[in-house]
Amino acid sequence: MARAWHVMMRMDMKHDSDGRFFRDISLDDLSPSSVSPPPGMKRSVPASRLALVGCFRPRQCGIATFTADTYDHLRAARADLAIDIYAMRSRTDPEMGSEVALAIDEQAPTDYRAAAEAINASGAQLVWLQHEFGIFGGAAGEMIFELVDRIAAPLIVTLHTILAEPNADQRRVMDRLVARASKLVVMSDYGRETLRDVYGASADQIVHIEHGTPDRPFVDIAPLRETLGIADRPVISTFGLIGPGKGLEAAIRSLPAIVAQYPDILYRIVGATHPNLVASEGEAYRESLERLAESLGVADNIAWENRFLDTEELLGQIELCDIYLAPYPNLQQITSGTLAYAVALGRAVVSTPFVHARELLADDVGILLPGTESEAIAEAVLLLLAVPEERRAFQRRAYARGRRTAWKVIARACATLVDSVA
Repeated sequence: MARAWHVMMRMDMKHDSDGRFFRDISLDDLSPSSVSPPPGMKRSVPASRLALVGCFRPRQCGIATFTADTYDHLRAARADLAIDIYAMRSRTDPEMGSEVALAIDEQAPTDYRAAAEAINASGAQLVWLQHEFGIFGGAAGEMIFELVDRIAAPLIVTLHTILAEPNADQRRVMDRLVARASKLVVMSDYGRETLRDVYGASADQIVHIEHGTPDRPFVDIAPLRETLGIADRPVISTFGLIGPGKGLEAAIRSLPAIVAQYPDILYRIVGATHPNLVASEGEAYRESLERLAESLGVADNIAWENRFLDTEELLGQIELCDIYLAPYPNLQQITSGTLAYAVALGRAVVSTPFVHARELLADDVGILLPGTESEAIAEAVLLLLAVPEERRAFQRRAYARGRRTAWKVIARACATLVDSVA
């Protein structure tokens, strides 16, 4: 491993607050070059109306949160831009609010066609699609073309999943999106390379805009600790919808080695079970994790927060942890909103080496594990618990890195892209 984690000493976990390490950084001083469209992209008269297509609040999923954040922050950056929401809806979702121009039943082709007609009639100069295979009907979500093939305006597509080895249906869908889109937005360099090398997208068609994050002052000791009765206990946290792809088995199996040295350690697993999993098997998966914890003797060191959190509450929950753990086993995952949030909030991060983590945690922003093994997780966590100076150094670097992805910065890049394409 890159660090000599075996040289550890037993120290009490302390919360050191020293504001000099977290000086204020003005977002207005940041260069937009790392998030703006590439040189040579045409500048034009500002767009006046945008159609934004994707999941949206009150739906409880990462794409809905991302689309809503894009909507909110783009409106703040461009008050003169009218943004119409065309929201994907499953048949179990709650009713949409007044912000939504039209809801699209993900399994109803006629709804996609009606949305295309509404977009064309609205005078939208641009359509921005949030794409993930699983949120549209048909094989690999191909029903989205009932809309895409009928719109007159230029199309931007943000790709939340880019597979290097797609199946036949996924490949067909991606090829059609690449052929149709004026611009393809990716959140990682890996995504850019995969679009070019696997799908033949042209370099000037691809725009790299990182996942936006909140801009908040650094918090060392979160007020929520007192509310929850956690006090000075060292806290590890993992966030997000719960399912087999989260790597929680490995995280739980790492706990006995950690508990042996830190009996008061608390691992908070925050998030509801994925709705699709609940629909198919109820809470069987979560219950299997609870049984695993019982068998390892660490059940009392785990706190389950079995609910979906809105963004503000999620941020507060992230701030109370000492170590954010991302144990994801899918090393091709190109984006993680909670990982981006944890870095932006200045948490010490331990992560498996999935794509987004490899890029976001580069330059010692966090601890990147060599693989997905429980032993490596335990070793990294024990280092951060035993050596507070190391933990604080990671926090400083993470918080500084997070200023580059603050939504104010990202919204500027989005506005520039919209105006260049419309």
